[in-house]
Amino acid sequence: MKKVILGLTTLCLVAFTSCKDNAAAKIEETNVTAAAERDANASNFPVLEFDKKEHDFGEIVAKTPVETVFNYTNTGDAPLVITDIKSSCGCTVPQNWSREPLAPGASGKFTVKFNGSGSNKVTKSITVTANTEKGTEVVRITAFVKPEAAKS
Repeated sequence: MKKVILGLTTLCLVAFTSCKDNAAAKIEETNVTAAAERDANASNFPVLEFDKKEHDFGEIVAKTPVETVFNYTNTGDAPLVITDIKSSCGCTVPQNWSREPLAPGASGKFTVKFNGSGSNKVTKSITVTANTEKGTEVVRITAFVKPEAAKS
């Protein structure tokens, strides 16, 4: 058993010391430059800025559909990609946003439709998922929903 262990140890030592290839010599300078540039750009994020963070519809009658538009600008240093926009419930529907990358300094918009459900003060959140540093941004809509008029 000792001979087997001694033999394996000797074999391992020969294998590790016989490799004369220098890994550092195989690195290409262009790859190092590209990696450094990539790492420097990795800290640049797009910044999603809205013209308003909340929209108040005021008083509306129940079941009256209303809509608003949220405008946004990419004020960061990298292209902005919005991957999803979701609302806190099915009565609020975000739509019409671009899935294409938005260059720094460029603007976009999306529409939010609310079907007027609920009663009294209603607040709904719309979560925008994007490649920003935080990953998500939230805007809100509010309304005071009055009951429908009694039918005669």
